[in-house]
Amino acid sequence: MIGRGRRQRSPPPADLRPRLERARLDTLALLRALDQGRLAPRELPHAALAHLAALDADCAEALWALDQPPGTLDIDAMVRDTRTSLGALANARAQVRLGIPIVDRPRLQTLEPLIRATLDPSEAYNDVPRRNPQNR
Repeated sequence: MIGRGRRQRSPPPADLRPRLERARLDTLALLRALDQGRLAPRELPHAALAHLAALDADCAEALWALDQPPGTLDIDAMVRDTRTSLGALANARAQVRLGIPIVDRPRLQTLEPLIRATLDPSEAYNDVPRRNPQNR
């Protein structure tokens, strides 16, 4: 039974968690490739990286929200906002890649998929506070 003034919320889509995990691992692979590419700080696209970091933080927050007890958060709003962030992530990663000096792009294109293939799926939860694996 739903209390007065409260409407029943639908559960988050079943594919949301795997999409968030994949997105965070893809972003992590790019960031590690940039780190291993040993680019000088002046060669990094700082504005594009800041935008990417904000979108990644949205994904981390959504993973945290999925582990909260039912009824404690507005899941509909979270799903709506998360879909917006997920929709922007591929473009944000592309903007980071385009901001790298052209001479360094081949090295990045080689490193990124190699790194992505070695990431542990649990790394999608880096910086997710109080991750509770029991809620999976």
